Amino acid sequence: MEKTEKFWQWFQDHNEQLIALGDMEEKEQTALLEELQQQLTAYCNGLSYEMSAPSPQGRTVTFSAEGDTDLFRYVVELVDAAPDLDWWEFVAFKQPMGTGLRVRFDHYLFDTRKMYFEQLECEEEPEMLGLRIAVEGNKPDDEDFQVGVYVTIEALIGEFDCATLVGYLETADVPDEPFKQGFQSCDDLPKFVEWFKRKRDE
Repeated sequence: MEKTEKFWQWFQDHNEQLIALGDMEEKEQTALLEELQQQLTAYCNGLSYEMSAPSPQGRTVTFSAEGDTDLFRYVVELVDAAPDLDWWEFVAFKQPMGTGLRVRFDHYLFDTRKMYFEQLECEEEPEMLGLRIAVEGNKPDDEDFQVGVYVTIEALIGEFDCATLVGYLETADVPDEPFKQGFQSCDDLPKFVEWFKRKRDE
């Protein structure tokens, strides 16, 4: 049995348990979700998943390569092979979460309404997008802070575009009157990315 089939066979075998997840005790929930991650890792090491809260339509399971483009094809193959199961929707890659976001990473909180961006050129990869992100309390030497900024940008434009379009990203302090300094609101970044893709593909 191929690894893809093995993963989905496990999911189908545990379908009723996964549907009843909210009725389980916390210990049972944790054990089942950990086993799901183990099955996903057995399929392809480096992938992760996020499961939405239940709705009247069911739950959505989003599979992610955590921005590693070398693993993108495994995410696509897995979702393409997903069985048609009532109450479940399976999605490839973390999707854009809208604008006006407040993203917590480690002990930092990033508010996209207070963040700004300007385009930078990627000299080595002109087809890629360079970004300078202006954020209050910028900490250029703090890895957690820098990763948090990236995670926030990913939440704005989605995992696929973030990984395949953004070739360079740096952070900066928020200047006085950022719009006069050539910055745009980060909440306008999704529209800018769509414009950039159209221009690139012309």
